[in-house]
Amino acid sequence: MRKNNVTLYLDWTPNVNHIGFLVAKELRFYKDSELRVKIVDPSIDNYKVTPAKKVELGESDFALCPFESVISYRTKDKPFDLTAIAAILQEDLSAIAVIDSKIISPRYLDGKTYASYGARYEDLIVKQMIINDGGKGTIDFNYPEKLGIWETLISKKHHSTWIFLNWEGIEAKNKNIPLNYFKMRDFKIPYSYSPVIAGSMKFCDKHQELVKKFLLATRKGFLFSISNKDEAVDILGKFIPDHDKEVNLKDALEETIKAFLENNSWGKIRESNINKFVDWLKENGIVEPNLNTKDLFTNRFTLSN
Repeated sequence: MRKNNVTLYLDWTPNVNHIGFLVAKELRFYKDSELRVKIVDPSIDNYKVTPAKKVELGESDFALCPFESVISYRTKDKPFDLTAIAAILQEDLSAIAVIDSKIISPRYLDGKTYASYGARYEDLIVKQMIINDGGKGTIDFNYPEKLGIWETLISKKHHSTWIFLNWEGIEAKNKNIPLNYFKMRDFKIPYSYSPVIAGSMKFCDKHQELVKKFLLATRKGFLFSISNKDEAVDILGKFIPDHDKEVNLKDALEETIKAFLENNSWGKIRESNINKFVDWLKENGIVEPNLNTKDLFTNRFTLSN
């Protein structure tokens, strides 16, 4: 039986958003829960296959991904029952980062370049942000290798990309790289959650106790990181790839801690947040109007947290 084995594919190479998982593994929180957890980062195949796709292919039990990935898998030609079961961050810490100081708001991105991750709704969201700011949305989308996208921005090969303020934003600050940041909420986009822990609903229903144990031990890892910052940062530092070694991990954690909990609750996905985002996607013709939000997420496995 596979009852105690869990595989989690990260959404990126190890960074501060993953600290709770790494702490839980290193401090044996998973083992104490009789779980054997394998944590895989996408550099293992140079991000050729996304974490969500790994779940669909049966190569991973869980994926970290933006909530849009759940929508995408639920609405493709052959739908897959990907479901968000926990949110890592309770507020959006992402933004469009711009290297050119003359680009002072999204509308100035018309005619400029954007380094895209190629996610299904990404380009449409960025384009709509520009339009919301009074632009035409005529930005030039480019698709570099995913793990090299940040480098294309700071080397000025492209004008803009989507980043985490609590990671690339911290690196830019450490290196005195001046960037402008455009947050979704400042341009009438009610962005929801990124990243979320997602898995097949069929799998979660079949292995309910395993899912609950995994999330409970993971929660313990994040709570430990909040209360024991120095030790948590030391653990995180063991997993950071060479190209991110200059990121100040203490600053990154400080920037992130405020988003790990809401009313002392970890992992909760607010239905109102999902509804606002999905309604916005519908209003802008990005998803079909008959999409049922209740199929996209559940808090059932975190209620005991």
